[in-house]
Amino acid sequence: MAELATQAVSSRSGTGVRRRFYVGMAVVLLLMIVVGFWPSYFGPLLRGATQAPWVLHVHGAIFMGWMFLLVAQTVVAAQGKISLHRKLGNFGIGLGSLVFAMGLLISFVAPVMTYNAGTRTLDEAAAFLLIPLGDMALFGPLFFAAVAYRRKSELHKRLMILATIAIAFAAIFRMQAIGVPLGVGLTMWFALPAICIAYDLKNRGRIHPVYWIGIAGMIVAVLRLPFSSTEAWLSVSRPIIEALI
Repeated sequence: MAELATQAVSSRSGTGVRRRFYVGMAVVLLLMIVVGFWPSYFGPLLRGATQAPWVLHVHGAIFMGWMFLLVAQTVVAAQGKISLHRKLGNFGIGLGSLVFAMGLLISFVAPVMTYNAGTRTLDEAAAFLLIPLGDMALFGPLFFAAVAYRRKSELHKRLMILATIAIAFAAIFRMQAIGVPLGVGLTMWFALPAICIAYDLKNRGRIHPVYWIGIAGMIVAVLRLPFSSTEAWLSVSRPIIEALI
């Protein structure tokens, strides 16, 4: 009996540690977003110097709402409050859908704004269009798959983390403004699922296959960077930007 009790305590302890890991990942992602967007958005916003249109503020509020909800959800799950986690999850489905919808909208708004402001040429704006669109092309399938598999916790939580890693690329891309080379930023980006994989190996003895799917999507997402400046892409995106300006 004593041995069984010890095993039960050990099991609960191990479960708690595993749950806290996802809290840590959520906090790291939140900090990454804040650091990445500090020079272009959060810093000017706190100084009262931002001149961003209302649509960007709405996008920012929804985006940060998602990040804070992710932290809250991982904390609630770590505390074993699964009923509350599921109730918040119903709200999260709507919020995540808004993240996706606003992300698609901003994909077109942002390059047009920068062209009109004179900070990007037509071709630069047309090339940039692929960057946020690519974020949504990666986030969308991962998020909606997480919703579909929300009753399978082991798959669901990994899909949610991967979906948020996907949109963290936006922050990584902007870290160049604070002197972080893109190559270093991309290394940081890929380090996130690598940490998750290492944790799986340590605690489960095997890697959950969904991580390979996520990493494959991330590799494709990186390949869009050189492709965005090719005439093959510009011939498609240039008329779009011209129609919107």
